[in-house]
Amino acid sequence: MSENAFDPALRLARFLPRSVVTPRTAGPIRRLTRLAGAVPPKHGDVVRVDADVTVRVFRPRTLQPLMPGLLFVHGGGYLIGSASMGDSMCRRVANDLGAVAVSVEYRLAPEYPFPTPLEDCYAGLRWLADQPDVDASRIAIAGESAGGGLAAALALLARDRGEIEPAFQLLSYPMLDDRTAQRTDIDGRRLRVWSVASNRYGWRAYLGGAADVPPLAAPARYGNLAGLPPAWIGVGTHDLFHDEDVAYAARLNDARVPCALHVVPGAYHGFDLVDPRSATSRAYRQEQMRALAAALGDAYRARP
Repeated sequence: MSENAFDPALRLARFLPRSVVTPRTAGPIRRLTRLAGAVPPKHGDVVRVDADVTVRVFRPRTLQPLMPGLLFVHGGGYLIGSASMGDSMCRRVANDLGAVAVSVEYRLAPEYPFPTPLEDCYAGLRWLADQPDVDASRIAIAGESAGGGLAAALALLARDRGEIEPAFQLLSYPMLDDRTAQRTDIDGRRLRVWSVASNRYGWRAYLGGAADVPPLAAPARYGNLAGLPPAWIGVGTHDLFHDEDVAYAARLNDARVPCALHVVPGAYHGFDLVDPRSATSRAYRQEQMRALAAALGDAYRARP
């Protein structure tokens, strides 16, 4: 496979647009995801954490006195999406790893810029850690895209506040660095789903026009990464976030935070969500589950 080619297993790549979320499309997409989020989760429950935050909760079929936990944060460029986007992963984690898995419904930009979405995620993490059937020392935080950025920021926030100590962070093509939106050296022909223009739009909404970017808003700007939980970062070579994710993984390792970097050649942004049945996507999900199982101390048998 040449350097610029898409993974042949990801057959939808040539049909996909380079950008999905724009100022024109964001509103309709938000309305659709809001409708999806209103549907009760299959084999799960919706629980109110406080006046502003709910979580979709999935427990394993066989309950134990103290189970590991997972907090999942959905993607959508800080602009779109709902906690229902985490239902599939949370069900799988609950059933295959015996964990209490929750997906947090955080408020979205631009109506709610930083730090509101991050504080909503922290409220969900605190709720999970307080559950009597959850082992607070075995909680992983996970996120995709902007949710990965929020999960990375959540790990930093939890470390700084010292109330909860997550055991692991699973970051799938995380949106970590607002400075990527200013780059002019990126070949847009290699991108799918999320473009430089989409990135600029998402960051502008999330930062709310702040002149100085708070490091917790863009974790790649955070100076001290020491003392964070071990991490797994996955990203494709044709993802806009590839370079910032590789750089963040290197910084974590330099700070003596163990970080496994999983790079998928020829994969675009969100490939495992767009084309979940492809061999490449299934292998990617299995690597995620193995990493979670190792971190949470549970056995995992890969599905065929």
